[in-house]
Amino acid sequence: MTPAFEQLLQALKHLPGLGYRSAERIAIHLLVERPEAGLDLKSALEDASGAVQRCTQCGNLSEGDKCEICMKGERVFSRLCVVEHVPDLFALERSGAWSGGYHVLHGKLSPIHGVGPEQLNLASLETRLAAGEVKELVLALSNDIEGQATCHYIQEEMVGSRSIEVTRIGFGLPSGGGVTYADSVTLKSALDGRRSYE
Repeated sequence: MTPAFEQLLQALKHLPGLGYRSAERIAIHLLVERPEAGLDLKSALEDASGAVQRCTQCGNLSEGDKCEICMKGERVFSRLCVVEHVPDLFALERSGAWSGGYHVLHGKLSPIHGVGPEQLNLASLETRLAAGEVKELVLALSNDIEGQATCHYIQEEMVGSRSIEVTRIGFGLPSGGGVTYADSVTLKSALDGRRSYE
């Protein structure tokens, strides 16, 4: 293995979701099997890194101060859905289930990993809440200890006594899933989140 190939392999392995084998396949594909794809990728990365930034209002990807969602007049910005990462926002948008605004934290509180409130996109959320236009805050964060801690922090430290309705997305069995193979955390969430049968 050449030093340059090893360097590329290590760089690819640092990408989320890529292990050694996947990184090796991609590196060989880009260098040997389809070198033109490597040049296209390099050009696209350079263009995107120069143009894409965080939306100053919600934290989504944008090529200007505000993203396309924040510039849409038909959105209901008195309702905000708080998510951990941009792909979470993308998933909710694809579902078509949400017509309000978003706020991307870019992570969740995790003292063990050195992630405190200062490392998250909380200052702009505070600005939005302080403006008094937000009436509902939907916390769409993961159902783990860090997600729960982040929700608690937002509720206690940021919303406080403001007249904002704070809700949490439901967790439970996936569509088409059964009770038999669900883990205990999923079953507890499903039971805790039960509602009247209609």
